[in-house]
Amino acid sequence: MTLPFTVTLLTDPAAPSLEIPLAEALRNAWGGGPIRWLAMNEAAEFAVPALPDNRWTVWEDLQGQRVDMAVQPTEGRRKKMLLADMDSTMIEQECIDELADVAGVGDRVKAITARAMNGELDFEGALRERVGLLEGLDAGIIEEVIAERITYRAGGLEAVTTMRKGGYAALVSGGFTAFTARVASHLGFDENRANTLEIAEGRLTGRVIDPILGREAKVEALEQITERLGLYPSDVMAVGDGANDLAMLHRAGTGVALHAKPSVAAQCDVRINFGDLSALLFLQGYAADDFR
Repeated sequence: MTLPFTVTLLTDPAAPSLEIPLAEALRNAWGGGPIRWLAMNEAAEFAVPALPDNRWTVWEDLQGQRVDMAVQPTEGRRKKMLLADMDSTMIEQECIDELADVAGVGDRVKAITARAMNGELDFEGALRERVGLLEGLDAGIIEEVIAERITYRAGGLEAVTTMRKGGYAALVSGGFTAFTARVASHLGFDENRANTLEIAEGRLTGRVIDPILGREAKVEALEQITERLGLYPSDVMAVGDGANDLAMLHRAGTGVALHAKPSVAAQCDVRINFGDLSALLFLQGYAADDFR
């Protein structure tokens, strides 16, 4: 008989530290089934008969050992669609911060970005304010930033490629199409949605073309794409890190707060602070040998 909940334990693949005794001790304490190692010393899972009452206390203890833990319903945890944020999720940077740094207004823009992603500022207003500071920047700088400053978070290519086998992957960002188009192409996303920077005579005008894609637009994307594909929100795994991702994370069948702002992570049941994007696959029961 399949037990109703599955516990997944994860660590940073670059420094795997998940020890067998730790996994066995937790399994025994919670009356779990056999441990299945998804990647030795990196990721493991076992099923349990009930949702543990002390799971968040245990989660806190494991965080001190640099181990992530998630407890999910066993049934339906393997999803048919990936919906992902881009900045600080699929890539390791905030694109607007990188543009601002080149433009010489990096500190001012980064301060606004941090407050917006933490939910302290209205996303749309904060976006317009930050883009306004880029007025006059040579549009060619975008290509320079993509080539020289953008790096991909580990595990992203495997996550997208594996989930696209028989499934679908969409990149939905509050950033800009000039970046999402390149990132989506590189990682193999089926589609991408983002905001469009207005450019005139080869320079940024300091404006964003309406409508602004923010918090609610990400939920709309989830609903529009699933309806088009004949899927349900429960079929979706969403991943993001900022306040404008919260509604999307809550609407999806599984919402993963990945290296998220503390105020965002606190509102999500699945929090990955040490693992990389391969965690998206481990959470669904894929073993490392299943990755594509």
